[in-house]
Amino acid sequence: MPHLVIRGVSIEEMKRISKPLVGELAEICECGTDNFTFEVPHSTFVFDGEEIPAFPLIEVKWFERGQETRDRFAQSVTKYIMSTGVDEVEVVFIPFSEPAYYINGERVGD
Repeated sequence: MPHLVIRGVSIEEMKRISKPLVGELAEICECGTDNFTFEVPHSTFVFDGEEIPAFPLIEVKWFERGQETRDRFAQSVTKYIMSTGVDEVEVVFIPFSEPAYYINGERVGD
């Protein structure tokens, strides 16, 4: 279920890297590739009254999997995003609580 919200990367670049990226992330998380969702919203960045170029900011919304998995996941995402030619990538994890997560009205965890 990791859901990645990817800002500052073009949809064309994400299409190019999505398949190998999701394959590597599935190995890291020990789950199927069908568990992943990539969202690439259009974002306009503004600073000091001017539109500025976006920088890659990746939000990872998921159920916590521990520090080692989080480190490997962030390194993998960073590697693939940097392959698009950017100099810096920021990755932030937003953990979900299983008791606060519902699928079709049913709570996932206790």
